[in-house]
Amino acid sequence: MNQSSRAMPGAPVLIVGAGIGGLAAALRLSAAGLPVTVLERAAGPGGKMRTLPSDAGPVDAGPTVLTMRHVFDDLFEASGARLDDHVTLRRQEILARHWWPDGATLDLHADPEASAAAVRGFAGPRAEKEFRRFSQRAARLFAAFDAPMMRTAQPSVATLTRKVMAQPALIPLMAPNSSLAQVLAKAFSDPRLAQLFGRYATYVGGSPYQSPGILALVWQAEAAGVWTVTGGMHALARAIADLAAARGVQFRYDAEVTEVETGGGRASGVRLADGTRLAGRAVLFNGDPRALSLGLLGQPIASAAPETARAERSLSARVYAFAANAQGLPLVHHNVFFCADPRAEFDDLRAGRFPRDPTIYLCAEDRGQETPPAGLERFEIIMNAPPLPYADAPEQETAPCPTQCFETLGRFGLNLTPVPDKSALTTPTDFEALFPGSAGSLYGQSPHGLMAAFQRPVARSAVPGLYLAGGGTHPGAGVPMATLSARHAAAAILTDLASTSTSRPTVTPGGTSTG
Repeated sequence: MNQSSRAMPGAPVLIVGAGIGGLAAALRLSAAGLPVTVLERAAGPGGKMRTLPSDAGPVDAGPTVLTMRHVFDDLFEASGARLDDHVTLRRQEILARHWWPDGATLDLHADPEASAAAVRGFAGPRAEKEFRRFSQRAARLFAAFDAPMMRTAQPSVATLTRKVMAQPALIPLMAPNSSLAQVLAKAFSDPRLAQLFGRYATYVGGSPYQSPGILALVWQAEAAGVWTVTGGMHALARAIADLAAARGVQFRYDAEVTEVETGGGRASGVRLADGTRLAGRAVLFNGDPRALSLGLLGQPIASAAPETARAERSLSARVYAFAANAQGLPLVHHNVFFCADPRAEFDDLRAGRFPRDPTIYLCAEDRGQETPPAGLERFEIIMNAPPLPYADAPEQETAPCPTQCFETLGRFGLNLTPVPDKSALTTPTDFEALFPGSAGSLYGQSPHGLMAAFQRPVARSAVPGLYLAGGGTHPGAGVPMATLSARHAAAAILTDLASTSTSRPTVTPGGTSTG
């Protein structure tokens, strides 16, 4: 390694990847006065918050709405800014509209009383009581585990145990020996409601039949509020990047990092595909940590996140992003078209097959905005899919007919014309190409099993000077969680740089440094 690639006190923090985790960390670090350079292999920021072109303009091909708004208010406030000054958000009164093959429909609302009334009209007074009890359960779980899990940089089984022992009423709410599907089967006498709330396991890339019952708390994140972003979710990524640039962050796009270099027993810089070498006082990797364990950024740092090498992967998806005319159904922003048999759907996924009868999520991006759509609208369709095999080269995907989902929507009564071609479709193989090392998985490691939350990589990697952020790290998948991971990573970097600025560092397990 030459002199130019050694870490120096005046060198910037290098962030590899401009997904939401990298962007949020860049904003926080720049607010703390550090020089920061963000390196992104794509042509612009966003990562999974990406768009595809359409005749109606750029259309989201990733996350579709904002939840846990307080996480983003906090991010902007940390940089001396206000979220509302940089993006236009609209709170959705209807959280989602749900459709079943038998013709039944159910809206869930921002107003919990409106949701309870809707459930009563859908399935009767008993279902309403069950819904109220389940919502209370989700709220209590979320409140109990927000601080010791999501907001802590490194969750501890011991800390969580003390929390639970101090509040033993949490134990039956957690249902530690039950899957989410089992919890829901007991909570709801109407199987359609169990199917509806089971889908929240897919928000973190899991199956309700294998995910722990504690994931009931995911419903609370959406029940607390859903916001659309004018211009699509990519507009939020762009706003964070623009604010970070205004705070002095340097962005280099079309800059693929092929190696994280080390020196003196720690990460000290990066090498780009064109041979350029950049020194950094610290390196933050905002990509799937499994890429590190596979050696995709160099064998010397393959030990950075060893737990990811063999861990089960979360779900992938088949995603359409396109423009069309819609006729036949009154769509809202969030629309879910359920399959007839959820068990069969998730059995297919578990076996590594595309579901023969998938549940279809449809985001009508231009609904729920101030101006109702006219003519062509932007749509995103997401159908769960298995991740790729672990072979070095992805196997050829055996997928349903490209028009199957549109034929299914037609049976529900929704006609979308024109039907998009393959250029509008992103498959698991495409996701692996976009996000190397991910095996096409969109949510990092699988959430299956009660201990899954403790087995994700955390901000400090096992390689000193190398830090992690994004949906593949703690606290997990989703835009709010990845943004929280950036907070943990920025805090770790600031703490470690402060501890080594006046004394010679020595390496200790876990990547921390002591004088």
